[in-house]
Amino acid sequence: MQNYLAVDIGASSGRHIVGWREGGEVKTKEVYRFPNGVTERDGHLTWDVDALLGHVKAGIDRALAEFGALDSFSIDTWGCDYVLLRGDKEVRPCYAYRDGRTEAVIPKVHEKVPFPELYAHTGCQFQPFNTIYQLCDDLKRGRLEGVTDFLMAPEYLLWKLTGVKAKEYTNATTTGLVSAQTGEFDLELVERLGLPARLFPKLQQPGTVIGEYQGIKAVLCATHDTASAVEGILAVVDAAVSPARSAGRLGRSVAPALPTSSFELAGAPQPYISSGTWSLLGVKTPKPLTDAKSRAANYSNEGGVGYNRYQKNIMGMWIVNRLRDELCPDKPFPDIVREAEESAFDETVDANAQAFLAPDSMKAAFDGALPAKPESVGDYFRCAYRSLALSYRDAIRELEANTGRTYEKLYIVGGGAKNGFLNRLTEEATGKNVVALPIEATALGNLKIQMER
Repeated sequence: MQNYLAVDIGASSGRHIVGWREGGEVKTKEVYRFPNGVTERDGHLTWDVDALLGHVKAGIDRALAEFGALDSFSIDTWGCDYVLLRGDKEVRPCYAYRDGRTEAVIPKVHEKVPFPELYAHTGCQFQPFNTIYQLCDDLKRGRLEGVTDFLMAPEYLLWKLTGVKAKEYTNATTTGLVSAQTGEFDLELVERLGLPARLFPKLQQPGTVIGEYQGIKAVLCATHDTASAVEGILAVVDAAVSPARSAGRLGRSVAPALPTSSFELAGAPQPYISSGTWSLLGVKTPKPLTDAKSRAANYSNEGGVGYNRYQKNIMGMWIVNRLRDELCPDKPFPDIVREAEESAFDETVDANAQAFLAPDSMKAAFDGALPAKPESVGDYFRCAYRSLALSYRDAIRELEANTGRTYEKLYIVGGGAKNGFLNRLTEEATGKNVVALPIEATALGNLKIQMER
């Protein structure tokens, strides 16, 4: 029996999940979990990549100790962030996407390449933390002098383990520098922005074996976590997965490898939400959509495994988690959800407003945006959950208008899929049949790519 290891790292935590095939099913076991989060350094938000690497190694050791041998492993993380290298030496720090360092450089980028033209090239939605703006800030401040490589977060970790510097396609499409037409870095944009062309080599596709670590093959999965999550949906969507199928956080869960007919009703793929710190809402399309309507709605075109992901970054569990940290850090989420359900507070906010991106106080951000102040913890969380559901509704309306299709279902994976109250609010707001898959979709997609290479 062959065992495979998925290392799935999000903005707030990471996990190591071993998977194997047994009786026509994919079975999984989580063997290691660790915290993650931004740290403040010299007034900037950064990632502790040394701590991440330490956890990655510790989790691999744990997997080997429990399973004896692994056929391969791969790593996926969030997009946009990277580590600069001068040869084999890091240029520190590794800035986090929530840091505000790009604010001044964004207008300068758009002077060189107006955003409508930029969108026509890449189909990448505007976000102030897109890699294109981060790199241009590095260029302005001299951080690119002598730099030989920039490696996205999972590429950096894989390099530290294998010694191989590889650039993977799906994560590259989060940079805002990949051509929507060719699927490679857009060297015309690179030249116009004055970025060093040496930093933008040919991209490699998911499924590529790039090296070894401790005798285990290192494989490129879809290293952008949302790309892997969509692959995870494809792996399980017809399996009627329910919470009862999991044996606990460190137990075993089952994901039957069945067809994906219900994910594509009448030939039309159904939309998904990957619900974590961010909510990534989108749908599979055969090719990028880079028209004016898509640009105006701020939809992005990002790489999938043989298809395009037409999707939009909208607010996710970030606002809920920050409220909890501030209002009731020791209260279990089931209690928080129950209090939100019992609340009668009906005010909502624009969950995607800039005020909620990285406030010093999330409570103060809500207070400042609401005409009537919440009176209880439950009021704040009811407001947050209802606001998220309404943002999903608005994004799906845009999705249907831009693709010219009406969708029947909405698949939700990730942490938010476990929240029955939010799922019910989402179904009411969108009018769609919400199918919640409370599974580790990203890890399953990571494993799927390893198994099928």
